[in-house]
Amino acid sequence: MPTPTAKLALADGTVFAGTKFGAEGEVYGEVVFNTSMTGYQEILTDPSYNGQIVTMTYPLIGNYGINPEDVESGGLSLRGFVVKELCREPSNFRSNQSLDDYLRDNNIIGIEGIDTRALVRRIRVHGAMTGILSTTDLDDASLIAKAQSSPSLVGQDLVKDVMASETGDWQEPLHSYLDRASTPPASQPSAISDQPSAISDQPSATPHVVAIDYGMKSNIPRHLKSMGCRVTVMPGSSSAEEVLAQNPDGVFLSNGPGDPEPLTYAVETIQGLLGKQPIFGICLGHQLLGLALGGKTFKLKFGHRGANQPVLNKQTGQVEITSQNHGFALDVDSLPEGTEVTHINLNDQTVEGIRHTDHRAFSVQYHPEASAGPHDSHYLFGVFREMMS
Repeated sequence: MPTPTAKLALADGTVFAGTKFGAEGEVYGEVVFNTSMTGYQEILTDPSYNGQIVTMTYPLIGNYGINPEDVESGGLSLRGFVVKELCREPSNFRSNQSLDDYLRDNNIIGIEGIDTRALVRRIRVHGAMTGILSTTDLDDASLIAKAQSSPSLVGQDLVKDVMASETGDWQEPLHSYLDRASTPPASQPSAISDQPSAISDQPSATPHVVAIDYGMKSNIPRHLKSMGCRVTVMPGSSSAEEVLAQNPDGVFLSNGPGDPEPLTYAVETIQGLLGKQPIFGICLGHQLLGLALGGKTFKLKFGHRGANQPVLNKQTGQVEITSQNHGFALDVDSLPEGTEVTHINLNDQTVEGIRHTDHRAFSVQYHPEASAGPHDSHYLFGVFREMMS
């Protein structure tokens, strides 16, 4: 066995030794796993992974390289990346960089060569836990002590690190992956203009959506833009008064990282918007809507992260295969009168969607924009547009 150049230590005392790639250094974070077979670049650039060390269950990662079309945010927010085997010679006509170089350029530590099946099984049995990933300290006892003394993800506000810093118009629609010339480079993925949106009367054919950004994936406003909406992105810390001053036809609540309960400012904003404009929330936005309606959330044992989660649409009786990334869920017993559960997870019966019977507000826990992932739930964007009409 080659000499280890990187180690991952868990708070329960388990240590995995492997080979480093990407950047050098040491980080702590909640160790989680994603079951997707593809889409590692979308996972790397999803702001919802802020504060986490992500393990891929598929054994070979990096085989199609890195390209600018699949970037989902302005940077990489995860703490570290764990794979069984790293492909160092990618082969794809869209690739312009290897995964190793991409992580190194973005200062993200990677480790390969560990038994990812054993790591995932430990997380499934004992739950997601804090870990230390290091290429500089390879002493087991030292790493375990650091993992045990590092703070938990619970109770932290991780949104403030990844939300938009200012208000601006979103310009980029969904695009053909074959049209590279029309796509911003990976180092400049933002499609938000520097100037705030001008407030003007919009024709009904062009509804104005304010997207509140708690760590939003770029494919969400791309869908809204391609659906014919004018999209204004606002920071997650925006007040209800600031949102309503934009004169929107509808409000979108984005995905984002971590525990929703510390985000009292976001809950207060949503409470100030309920009943005034149609509201659509995804992932963290779904949890925040539930809190604003009077519900509670709880932490899942190891979360739902992957592109193959079965969800039952209770209104149609159909099963949707969905892409998900979350570690918290709404407590179904806490939801007040007037809140209807519209979708449930068929693996563990957790809440996957809600709507309010009096207000024009609904949300889902999963990702209908599906990049990367299945396309079963794209219809929800049409539901939102119809609601704004």
